[in-house]
Amino acid sequence: MPSDRGRSGGQAFSKTLAQGSSKILATAPQRALILDFGGVITRTMFETHDLTERALGLPPGTLTWQGPLHPESDGLWQAMQRGEITERAYWRERTREVGALLGETWTEISQFVRAARGADPAAIIRPEFHACLADARHGRVKLAILSNELDLFYGRGFREKLPFLKSFDVIVDGTHTGILKPDPRAYAQVLDALNLPPHACVFVDDQPRNITGAADAGLQTILFDVARPGASFAHALDLLIPERTTP
Repeated sequence: MPSDRGRSGGQAFSKTLAQGSSKILATAPQRALILDFGGVITRTMFETHDLTERALGLPPGTLTWQGPLHPESDGLWQAMQRGEITERAYWRERTREVGALLGETWTEISQFVRAARGADPAAIIRPEFHACLADARHGRVKLAILSNELDLFYGRGFREKLPFLKSFDVIVDGTHTGILKPDPRAYAQVLDALNLPPHACVFVDDQPRNITGAADAGLQTILFDVARPGASFAHALDLLIPERTTP
């Protein structure tokens, strides 16, 4: 059995170690995690056809377009990836199609997204994201969102239903700036708002062209894998917090 002296010595060592760790975190260079919103923080529309069909009263299996999950079966998605149409054009067409199924004439993407996701927005947030958010905050990492169409797709009221957004230091939304990824100015805007150089930040997005744009701007990048979200978040955290203990 250890002596009282041994126990007190161990406690003192543990306290010193904890204090030392706190000092390391406090003096570590400032870093930031910059996330896309749709597809990274939220599950993609492609992953949640069942929820959409249920919310809209459509028969199961009605929605068949699969985007990045099965690009070979989604010609419109392939056209977007080739740069023939924009991401907004892709979703405007899907909005028109789904509206027509309901006998509606939808002209705004937000009409589709709000109808499909507005009732329970928490249901589409990736659980892996919440774990990442906690780890980033524990590691004193600043947090930012860089989205092309956060409010355009979801509407302003959507933010009020997601309290975790208050944990973000910066939110840059192309809905209001008019500057969309992969325009270099989009990355410059979020870096200016964070007051950090590009090499101190990790940018995570599910669109390859946005990742290319970020890399050209000097950021560290992670192409988000919607099939392995936990691994993508872990990779980003490992770049920002190399001293963290991974499971």
